[in-house]
Amino acid sequence: ADVVSELILKRDIPIPYSYISTLMRTPNAFGEGAACIVCHASSNPETSYRGLDLSSCEGMKLGSTEEPAHAIFTPGESPKRDSLGRRLRNNRMPLGVQFNIPNDSPNIIAVRDWIADGAKNDAHFQNDILKLFTTDNAFAPDTPACTECHMSNQEPPSFHELNLSSYEGIMLGADSIAKGVENATKVIIAGDPGASGVFQHLSEDRMPPGIDPTEERDHANTQILFAWVKQGANCQ
Repeated sequence: ADVVSELILKRDIPIPYSYISTLMRTPNAFGEGAACIVCHASSNPETSYRGLDLSSCEGMKLGSTEEPAHAIFTPGESPKRDSLGRRLRNNRMPLGVQFNIPNDSPNIIAVRDWIADGAKNDAHFQNDILKLFTTDNAFAPDTPACTECHMSNQEPPSFHELNLSSYEGIMLGADSIAKGVENATKVIIAGDPGASGVFQHLSEDRMPPGIDPTEERDHANTQILFAWVKQGANCQ
């Protein structure tokens, strides 16, 4: 049995900030890599990536101060789909892309702009966008086409029942069989690239940088951190 689930989560044991503070300062706390505060130790973007201060409770709640400034979680709610949760759980795609590969390449920007413009099924999509998902190395060197892993709404063989080979499949989203078509996880939010799973996965590196993509994404410490957020992110 999962110790964290059985002994902490099921009983909703209060998580003290002192433990969260320790996690932020500990190497390998969420998987092999440097401690969070090595890169995120103040709200000054000149010395701390994204102006994100993970060295204090107040800094964690404030979030990223670099424009566009944004909170990384909402106290009292699950952070799974917020920036904090995505960065700890979601691998950047295509699988295996290195953290130092730019996330603003022309092809990634093309996908971003297509979503921002309404994610239309028009000639631009059919001629210019769709092929990006079916072509090797479209988003990073030495990486497979998206459709190598996401080619149908059936799993297996398609991870998360996600079909990136057609407009209909892309707009249907993920896990449409497991959850039902009406409850499928939308990966494109027309007009909002930042909320769209496809763009998030193309542009956001999993933390800590360089973590092996096969590392358990629901690490015990990740579960405890999420529980702290859901309990209200108490600073005591």
